[in-house]
Amino acid sequence: MVELVPFAVPVAGDKTLLVWELSSGPTAEALQHSLFTVFSQFGLLYSVRVFPNAAVAGPGFYGIIKFYSAGDAHRAQKACDQKQLFQTSPVKVHLGTGHKAVQHNTPALNSSRCQELANYYFGFNGWSKRIIKLQDLSNLEEREKEDIVTPLQKQSLKLFCALEVVLPFHECRSPEVGMAEEPLDKLEEGSLFLLKRKVTQKLAIQKALTDAFQKLLTVVLESGKVALTYRPCEEVTDARTEEELQDFIQVCGDKNSRGTQEEECLSDFSSEEEEFRLPELD
Repeated sequence: MVELVPFAVPVAGDKTLLVWELSSGPTAEALQHSLFTVFSQFGLLYSVRVFPNAAVAGPGFYGIIKFYSAGDAHRAQKACDQKQLFQTSPVKVHLGTGHKAVQHNTPALNSSRCQELANYYFGFNGWSKRIIKLQDLSNLEEREKEDIVTPLQKQSLKLFCALEVVLPFHECRSPEVGMAEEPLDKLEEGSLFLLKRKVTQKLAIQKALTDAFQKLLTVVLESGKVALTYRPCEEVTDARTEEELQDFIQVCGDKNSRGTQEEECLSDFSSEEEEFRLPELD
């Protein structure tokens, strides 16, 4: 069997671990750090949360850990259940009991989470985004000249972005567009206006980037290799056998390969195409 990992919030029960019988000595923050240190060894984590036990259960804490991959969660459960881990007494680790989520019913990851997931599976240099067009659709000067905006109406900045996520080793490109609109006060001039425009530009890029990633599915093979599928018009909701996936997967190197991260600088508006090795984090 292989596993499909979408760029979506992991909500399925088989990606969630419940950890009981955590010691009452450390603080919740310290326990959260310890849990993250232990369980991140098995795969990329979406979240680690720690809560105090209910009064009837006595002192202590329990944790909820979400993985992006169900396979990583299963391996972590088997390796850590009834083990001492970071405390003197053993802990209990169980898989969540919720049903598997259908992909189109799960919320998309935000742009920074998408980048984190892409970096983990494809490496820092294994993907990039290419901004094709950034355009200001506000037409503020024209609207003022034509007196379109009445005193009761507020102006707004509207930015359009067209980009594509490029994965060269998989010969895959995922194009998408995004638009962002922010209200603009007439008092916002000079540096304040430029700052507001920069924020709106960033939101448009993030929207396009998030939507471009939604067309991609990471295929984690049983051997540990990683492949990619681009399915913009079809839904893939569950893991399939390797034979069923051979018509569209392209196997790449081991998922643990990493590159060197490069920093992106958002340019000003330009009609020229620009390519960045890595998007900046939110």
